[in-house]
Amino acid sequence: MAPRFGVVPTITKEAVSEANTGLAAGNRCVSIGHKTHVTRATLIELSRAGVEYLSTRSVGCNHIDVSYAESVGISVGNVTYSPDSVADYTLMLMLMAVRHAKATLRRADTHDYRLSEIRGKELRDLTVGVVGTGRIGTAVIDRLRGFGCRVLAYDNRPAASADYAPIDELLRHSDIVTLHTPLTAETRHLLDHRRIEQMKHGAFIVNTGRGPLIDTEALLPALENGRLGGAALDVLDGEEGIFYTDCRNKPIENRSLLRLQEMPNVFISPHTAYYTDHALRDTVTNSLINCLDFESGKTWTG
Repeated sequence: MAPRFGVVPTITKEAVSEANTGLAAGNRCVSIGHKTHVTRATLIELSRAGVEYLSTRSVGCNHIDVSYAESVGISVGNVTYSPDSVADYTLMLMLMAVRHAKATLRRADTHDYRLSEIRGKELRDLTVGVVGTGRIGTAVIDRLRGFGCRVLAYDNRPAASADYAPIDELLRHSDIVTLHTPLTAETRHLLDHRRIEQMKHGAFIVNTGRGPLIDTEALLPALENGRLGGAALDVLDGEEGIFYTDCRNKPIENRSLLRLQEMPNVFISPHTAYYTDHALRDTVTNSLINCLDFESGKTWTG
């Protein structure tokens, strides 16, 4: 895409780290992915290499200490991309969860074609709580209208056309809770022991936002003892170093992930909701635009 913008990028396969910041020498702008935590030491070395702007190819910036970056002379910008990628995937996870798709597919893989003793649910009979109504949360709400279900929403800055409620009320009344809020100090472990206990018995959790929005140690017992009906998680606390890696022939240290994957009512996918042609085109395009805007004296964040 770079020729469309009249630039010649320097591309390296390795994730940015303290050891390879020399590759950025001579470039004021660097575009990075969301998969790697950018340490303070790396930020210092990038600054020494002459970097003044980081454009992260993600909506969230939780993998970068933005304040520290600014203190060493580096501005940070994020990108927007098609919210439909994550919204479509979220609806798919909801449907898989309430129709117990994982258990059904597991049985079919072993040629057991009997009906389950547990019947599925129809979305039109359910209340869905949408936590976070930015571009993605709003796109999820738009899709849910077609299913005829009741939708409750929670956001500190209401924007969507939806019935808003305090988060504790939303949790008490929702059969499905789906998370689309940014990860900040205030939202880390948004669903903790207390809030999970507030949820309806048999409710489902869907998370395509960020893993640490859920306290996994609080989620596990609620799933194991039947307090919750199930979960569909595209992101997980501690996913770094596991997701996007071939782990078939090496041990996985994240014991919570292993426990979750053993459960027939829990679906795990490796942070892939955003992964569509359209969204990736948007991400790369907007990262290039960020850098060009910075070079021209403009400031921009998504």
